[in-house]
This record gives sequence, structure tokens and C-alpha cells, in this order.
Amino acid sequence: AQGAGDRLEEVLEELDRIRAEVGWPPLAAPIGQVLASQALLNVLSASRYLTIVDELRALVSGRFGAPPGPIDPAVLRAVELTNDPESEEDVAPGLSEVREQAEGMAASEEELLLLGLFGDDAERLLRGIRGRARGDSDELSSVDTVRAERIREVVRIVQETGIGEVTIEEDGMRVSVRSSAEPTPISTAPLAIPEPGPAEIARPSNGYHRVESPMVGTFYRAPQPGAPPFVEVGDVVGPGQTLCILEAMKLMNEVKADLEAVVRTIAVENAQPVEFGQVLFELEPLTGRLLDAV
Repeated sequence: AQGAGDRLEEVLEELDRIRAEVGWPPLAAPIGQVLASQALLNVLSASRYLTIVDELRALVSGRFGAPPGPIDPAVLRAVELTNDPESEEDVAPGLSEVREQAEGMAASEEELLLLGLFGDDAERLLRGIRGRARGDSDELSSVDTVRAERIREVVRIVQETGIGEVTIEEDGMRVSVRSSAEPTPISTAPLAIPEPGPAEIARPSNGYHRVESPMVGTFYRAPQPGAPPFVEVGDVVGPGQTLCILEAMKLMNEVKADLEAVVRTIAVENAQPVEFGQVLFELEPLTGRLLDAV
């Protein structure tokens, strides 16, 4: 999917290397997927840990528990250098706080744990279970209404963006929406073949620094729907500042600036698919100093 099938052996070797650096955690889900995603980024990027997936940050920070072995100090430093200060304030609530917020929703410690781990998703699940147990038709009909609205939203996205297919999985529901474009008529006119000329080498003519996509994925300008974009044309950005998010393999990967510059071009529309190596931004350097690779 990333257009780099010939580098599979490199990714597998990198996965073992990362596993050793983060303390030899077990490869049970989701740890295996997290390490594989980071290994792919390390192989495709210009340097290792230039981009770090959020789930690996959580693993290194101990949110998945303590690993069997020690974590490499260089990896700890890489996570520290690329951490978003605002995310450090996002601390998971304690058990007593979850119990207060549950307001009688949890009938057992297991359900309380579900609410603490999965928040609104667990609350919807428990409300649905309570509604079915009571035979509450209003509860069930509200779930159906929400699902219908969700399907309408997906159809609208496909129609407005021209995406070929969108699939969502949510609350046990799986919906695929495909666009049906009319076939393009085949022209029977003879093809004019131009005379071969000297090959031209494509190069930036404006001296701007190009930020290219390190993977195949979906480009998002904002952290979530309705939120302001990370950057606008004309903004001044610094090394390590987030420019956009690329969603690949159900993981959100931040793309950060590696120098102090002015954003001159945003080359991709929000929520559009991008290919490996595709230009995302053009930045006009202010200092010309790239962020030192970790």
C-alpha cells in the first residue's frame, strides 16, 4: 500500500531493532501494529524517528505498562523532542474521577474500567445494553437515527470529494459507499505522437523548501473536524511544529516542519488521499537551518 514492497525485509529488520530499543514489549495487539507502523516510517523517512506515531509515544511513556527491558535513552529523547506540550497535559482520569463521571452508568468494576478506557464509545455501548434489557424502543430508535445520519454524511463526503470508495466501521456497523461515475467515451481519433525532445529535469523554480509525504495516506489539515487548521498560507512555522496529519493504516501521523520558514503553498486539499513523495507544502526558509535529525 505504501509503494515500497521491495523494502519489506528492511521493515522487518527495523521492527526488531525498534522492539529492542523500547524494552522488548510483547508483539500482541496492538503493540505489534504500533511497532510495525513505526518501522515503516523509519525505513521510508530520511532518518529514524523523524516522525513518531502517537501510539509509540504512549508506549514509551508507560501508558501500555512497563516493558520487560530498559528503553533506549535516545528513543526517550526523540519522543521528548517531538512531543506536543499540550498533549502532555492530557492525563488519563483516575478511577475515582471515572466513578464520579459514570453517575451510576457502571454496574460493575468491569464496566467502570470500560468507561475509563473507551469513554463515550463505552457509554453508548452500555446505554444500548440497558435499553435492550428494558425493551426501551426509544433508546434503540435513537441509535438507528444516529446510524442513518452517519450514512448520509458518508454519502455526502463521497459526492463532494469524488473519492472512489469510503468504508466506515463503528459500533458494530460496517458501511461501504462507492461512487458510480459514468464511463468515459473512448476516442477513435488518431493519436498524435510528438517528436522526442531533450529531457527536462523538474526542479523548484522559486527556491522554496518542499515538504513531501513520507507515506501513502489521507491528508488532514486540522487535528479533528471543525477544529482550526494547523497552519495557513502566510504563517511562520518553526522546527518541530505540526503542519498536518496523515492517516495511514488507521494511525494518525503528524508531519512537522524541519526548519524556520513561511508557509507559501498548501498543495493538497483537506481529507484528500496522497501518495508517497507527493508535495504537501512549500515553505520559504527564514534561517535555512534544518532540524537536526535525532
